[in-house]
Amino acid sequence: NKDNPATKMYLTQVSQFYLGGSSLFAPVELAETSSLKAEFYKKVLDKEPSQVQAIWAKLTFTGKAKPPKEFKTAAEVRKYVAETPNAIGYVDKASVDDSVKVVAVVP
Repeated sequence: NKDNPATKMYLTQVSQFYLGGSSLFAPVELAETSSLKAEFYKKVLDKEPSQVQAIWAKLTFTGKAKPPKEFKTAAEVRKYVAETPNAIGYVDKASVDDSVKVVAVVP
């Protein structure tokens, strides 16, 4: 979100939100069918989708956290992040506009 005070994050910090290690930001992500989702998991989380799913199943079952909200398109992710102060999401570079703030770039 543009109004969030975070300006830059390391990918290890980003991974904490997507693996339930921190609740400072509420992660949102693309639907299971997105190739970008698998690429994000591999490059940022260093995990396969099945491993991430298992982590969230355990966190959900124990009541420690809720899994990230899923959206079908990058436009939906961007809109949600723009409207939700503590949300963090990922989209491809071409989907970024001035409604959101980039805090990390995946190589």
